[in-house]
Amino acid sequence: MLAVVALGVPLASTLSDRVDTEVRSEARGQADLVAASAAELLGASRRAQLQDLVERAALSVRGRVLVVGPDGRLLADSQREPVGRVYGTRPEVAAALGGRAEQLERVSDTLDEGLLATAVPVVRQGSPAGAVRITQSTDAVDRAVRRQWLGLGLIGLVVVGLGLGVGWVLAGGVARPVRRLDAAARRVADGDLSARAEVEGSAEQQSLARTFNLMTERLERLVASQRRFVADASHQLRTPLAGLRLRIEAAEADAREPEVRDELQAAQRELDRLAQMVGELLELSRAGERDLPGEEVDLDDAAARAAERWERAAQERGQRVVAELESDGRRAWCARVDVDRIVDALVENALHYSPSQTAVRVVSRPGGIDVLDDGPGITPEEAEAVFERFHRGSAGRRGPSGTGLGLPIARELASRWGGDVMLVGRREGGTAARLRLPARAFAGASPSDAYAPS
Repeated sequence: MLAVVALGVPLASTLSDRVDTEVRSEARGQADLVAASAAELLGASRRAQLQDLVERAALSVRGRVLVVGPDGRLLADSQREPVGRVYGTRPEVAAALGGRAEQLERVSDTLDEGLLATAVPVVRQGSPAGAVRITQSTDAVDRAVRRQWLGLGLIGLVVVGLGLGVGWVLAGGVARPVRRLDAAARRVADGDLSARAEVEGSAEQQSLARTFNLMTERLERLVASQRRFVADASHQLRTPLAGLRLRIEAAEADAREPEVRDELQAAQRELDRLAQMVGELLELSRAGERDLPGEEVDLDDAAARAAERWERAAQERGQRVVAELESDGRRAWCARVDVDRIVDALVENALHYSPSQTAVRVVSRPGGIDVLDDGPGITPEEAEAVFERFHRGSAGRRGPSGTGLGLPIARELASRWGGDVMLVGRREGGTAARLRLPARAFAGASPSDAYAPS
């Protein structure tokens, strides 16, 4: 477009000047020709020949041609005006009668249009014997110029159209491999580490695709090896832990001193904690895998089932678990088992930190589930730190023992479906653990776009 404008505008301006110059030159040449021919036809006996001359000249220049005598009176007119009319007062005619050719543009009061007037003297025996005037409408010249501009504009539009067509084809060839690479990158970001980009396009694009495939392949091997290591280590640790439990139980059964029995019971509690940690590490190693099919989960039903599962455990602690169904029938996209795991981790965490004779509320809302407790609460500084593995926060260090893996597992499980888990201190005291899940299948968009805010 810039090239067409840069070339077309100067060319159109040049053509405009050229048309104007040609019209003026043609009028001057025709006037000189008529003046040379009319020098021998000024006599009264040859007026018919003079009239025929000006009419033929008028057809040639597409204007009006007239011849006046030395006194400025009309002798012949292509429009057949009455002979004898005075034109000597016209500036161009007066200049020609004075022996000087004149060409000027003026506005005709009678015609109410712009005129190009060309007047030259009729010379006979070395002195002016009359004058020839040719008048042409400048509107005709303007129309000719506009036709030139229009022609150039049409040519420019054709060139731009062809350029856009070629550019569209070339851009498609360039962008198509990039779009496919972007789709492969989105699959990898969504957890599919087996995705590979097709090697196509230019040399640079092919090099980028090969580098991307090499990176994804190495990433897949690295993640797989880490998961295998954690899974194998967790699995292998279960056998010696089971053997150690049996030995501690046998030693406790044979012990006679109360102090020894207390120590063995404490050792068994630590062993239980270690076994729980091993199990949670195994669960955490699998959290990034989407091995379960997604489905639409009824949030009201998930909250009610969580309250039912934890009712007995809460009663043993002197607490209650209450379900409050406020999702208005909304559903979330997730595996049903993963929703239960996440809510269980949040409810268990809430029961650990809530005092006796209090209630943990499991509230279903549009877009997720909130677990509200009346515990010591959480500071904004620790609200994100507790999701780091083995980090339990100040309340956790002062409170009951735990592994510090429950909340990280809950967040990992939620993120695999495009959701999130967060903790927020409540103004009235306690902590709100919020699970947010997408309302539809998550396909690489940001989680904040996928679920409705509470």
